[in-house]
Amino acid sequence: METIEELKEQLEKLQEQLKQQEKLASLGLLSAGIVHEIRNPLNFVINFSKLSETLINDLSDDLEDHLDKLPEDDAEDIQDIMADLRENLARIKQHGERATSIIQNILQYSRGKEGERIPSDINALVHEYVWLGYHAMRANSNGFNVSIKEDYAKGLPWIAMVPQDISRAILNVVNNAFYAVWERSKTEGETYQPEVKVSTCAEGEQLTISIEDNGNGMTDEVKAKVYENFFTTKPVGQGTGLGMAITRKIIEQHHGAIHFDSTENVGTRFKLTIPISKK
Repeated sequence: METIEELKEQLEKLQEQLKQQEKLASLGLLSAGIVHEIRNPLNFVINFSKLSETLINDLSDDLEDHLDKLPEDDAEDIQDIMADLRENLARIKQHGERATSIIQNILQYSRGKEGERIPSDINALVHEYVWLGYHAMRANSNGFNVSIKEDYAKGLPWIAMVPQDISRAILNVVNNAFYAVWERSKTEGETYQPEVKVSTCAEGEQLTISIEDNGNGMTDEVKAKVYENFFTTKPVGQGTGLGMAITRKIIEQHHGAIHFDSTENVGTRFKLTIPISKK
């Protein structure tokens, strides 16, 4: 028969679970509201980038008949500037559409729906988001640097996935790896060489994405809580504590699994495994 202390402990655990569920429910409502608020300005960004591209093309047609009347250097400068503007607008449109896709996916999550799976180049996606995470860390952490070693399996087929989900999972793990080496570098100084290794490999019908760092590693307490909602080791304002919980959910929704091993003052390695499927 259970003692009063055991019953009290169970009650406290249930109360804590209820608090977490209430937080998640509130977060879902908040996310849906934010999505609706952000969607309109994003549409303006995308539409005006398309409109500006059309105007540049019109301007180019008008200038074409008059460029021969300008000094050669000026004509070349104008053409170079217009080429840069076209490239910048293409990037604005591309990233605006990506942001739209991401917030649409957040809305689907809040409604309990999954996104559409499409065949994707996993190596290109991993490479892109590893370097996106790196540049974001460089922009926000003065003095941050790290050696990134990439090893991508050749000949991989395109894999059916929700690309914005898998990219978010990769970015979550990569950001944690960069943060871990950055924290260790601040205590060990120049004698420490921060390093993050990223690789893909196919084993039978499974694809594995491996992300390994030589950062601080995890304590046993952190290992036990790494997937808990709202648990974070980062300072207030730098982490929500939802990244790894979301990452595990994304991988499981792709019928995959996530595993990690970590040793204090040695580093951490995460492995994300998903089926190789074109459907």
